[in-house]
Amino acid sequence: MVPPRAKVFLSSLLALGLLAGSMPIFLSNQGSSLSALAPNGGKPSVSAVEKAPLSPPKVQPDAPAPALSDRLVEYHMDVRYEPEQNKLKGKQTVTWTHPGKRSVNELYFHLYPNAFASDETTFMKESGGRLRSDPMPENGYGSMKITNVKTTEGLGLTQRLQFVQPDDGNIKDQSLAKLRLPKPVKGGESITLHLEFEVELPKIFARMGRTEDFVMAGQWFPKISVYEPAGTRERTQEGWNLHQYHGNSEFYSNFGIYSVRIRVPEDYIVAATGFPTKPAQKANGEKIYQFYADDVHDFAWAASPNFVTAEEAYSAPGIPGVRIKLYLDPAHKDLKERYFDTAKTALSSFGKWYGSYPYSTLSIVVPPYSGNGAGGMEYPTLVTAFGANNDSPGYELERTVIHEIAHQYFYGIVANNEFEEAWLDEAFASYAEEKVMEKQYGITSNTAAQGASITSPEPLKMESWKYSSHENYALNVYTRGKLVLQGIERQVGSKTMDKIMMTYAKKFRFKHPTTTDFQKVVEQVTQSSWQSYFDQYVYGSQMADIAIDQIKTKNKGSQAHPRFVSTVNITSKGGDVTDVPIVFAFEDGKLVERTWSGKNGKVTYTLEYHTPLAWAMVDPKYTIMLENKHMNNYMKAGMDPKVVTRWNLGITKLVETLFGSMSW
Repeated sequence: MVPPRAKVFLSSLLALGLLAGSMPIFLSNQGSSLSALAPNGGKPSVSAVEKAPLSPPKVQPDAPAPALSDRLVEYHMDVRYEPEQNKLKGKQTVTWTHPGKRSVNELYFHLYPNAFASDETTFMKESGGRLRSDPMPENGYGSMKITNVKTTEGLGLTQRLQFVQPDDGNIKDQSLAKLRLPKPVKGGESITLHLEFEVELPKIFARMGRTEDFVMAGQWFPKISVYEPAGTRERTQEGWNLHQYHGNSEFYSNFGIYSVRIRVPEDYIVAATGFPTKPAQKANGEKIYQFYADDVHDFAWAASPNFVTAEEAYSAPGIPGVRIKLYLDPAHKDLKERYFDTAKTALSSFGKWYGSYPYSTLSIVVPPYSGNGAGGMEYPTLVTAFGANNDSPGYELERTVIHEIAHQYFYGIVANNEFEEAWLDEAFASYAEEKVMEKQYGITSNTAAQGASITSPEPLKMESWKYSSHENYALNVYTRGKLVLQGIERQVGSKTMDKIMMTYAKKFRFKHPTTTDFQKVVEQVTQSSWQSYFDQYVYGSQMADIAIDQIKTKNKGSQAHPRFVSTVNITSKGGDVTDVPIVFAFEDGKLVERTWSGKNGKVTYTLEYHTPLAWAMVDPKYTIMLENKHMNNYMKAGMDPKVVTRWNLGITKLVETLFGSMSW
């Protein structure tokens, strides 16, 4: 069964003509005319008009769907992989539509492969040559060179390229380039350029490169930076959003259209963003693929002669129709059903929770173990699992795939700026992943241990390279950010939280939201202010810390008729907390439960009973998501303060065991 979004495209005979560099023009899967290829559904790019020698075929398709995004960029690319030289050689025709009002005299391009050009680049200096647990292989450098730039009139612009380093001034970093234009581009106008480029592939590391026969082409082409009009992401003045490639940073791009021809050795199989517009062709010892995607903000592909492939059609509520495609390393060839089941579980869950999945394909690439540097990454309609290490992995298989498919929404469709507010994709994907793992697989994470791991809390709304270390970046952006969302859910309940997440996902579908946008949605849905919570836990670096400060017990009765009065002082030493559960235990085994509102930051409880109070504990089941200091949650009556900490270490472990702490 052909997925619905591909029907018009496939029935329209596909190719209409040729661009410069022998690149075909294709009908958009959104409609049947060339205008559907143009940004904003307006005039086609100059290159499309000048170079298309054929008229569109006369067909009567269904009414075309409107563009889902603003489509400010249009890329037509032709790339050849040359394994003998370890290179990609590409041609690119790119059309950019100016979304602002002021004329611009330059364009900016991200040249991400240059992050791996030497040990002196900003990425390498900040990362120390590592990403996650993966080091850059010895002598594994790679780079990108733009060999030619010209206008549609043939005017050469290559000499006008200049590398810039707006973040740190590192002149050894060439991951961002400025191109001075021969004449200004006014607001609302479009410009089309023709580029030629070469990429020397690094040994696979940090999401891209080559290992053995496997190639991961992520961030492999010159990509135009984002120009933000006033009002976009709270900007007061329009301008370019310019950042180098940093050790922690990921990406930020405009939505647009991609038509990409990929040439590989004839025994290779290619997985890519979007869908193939015709069967791969073999000619002159190579295989030629053609892919198309629209309403996406990136394009990635992987290739290997060893892929074991499988494909299934799937539909469900929120999933109108999608072809799930697997590209498995042979070590995982017998695990295809697990991958299919996981993808279906993730898609059906997210389709119900965050809105319909708008694309006709979802590809899952499983790299070889030696290619793990490319694993666990998201791209539009394509995700990578972790490298295949053995044929019987644990639930990390499901968890990784679910997390990356969650990014199809938070990063892919709801497209935040990953340079500056990475928590809006990583924390949200982690939150969504946790919900699926719990609901579908019965696996609940140890949030107490996760909270305790955050020993250096830092603000969530912060440029990714400004965190004090890569470890602290990950602990804050992924873990602490997820706990912030779970903390909201704890206060409002799961139904209201579901409404918050759905409202946010739908309101900012195919847009570029900010943290403030999310805060406004929370306040809109709950009809209350969350400024204090966000100031402390999102914009600030607070964690919760609830402590039992003192227990005093006195017999106000007689020895024959005792009446013990116990006072317990409790203080919130960190950020604000609400609805704090407390357990008081008496020597005869009686338990008394109370809930403290958290108001005023401190409270004293007075309890009368015929036996003395034995101990007290706040939050015994670790429901306060953002607490990272649990040792002072428990106190034994009459204990010498000198041994309280040592005792609490033991009782914390005991309580974790009693309440069944789960794995991450």
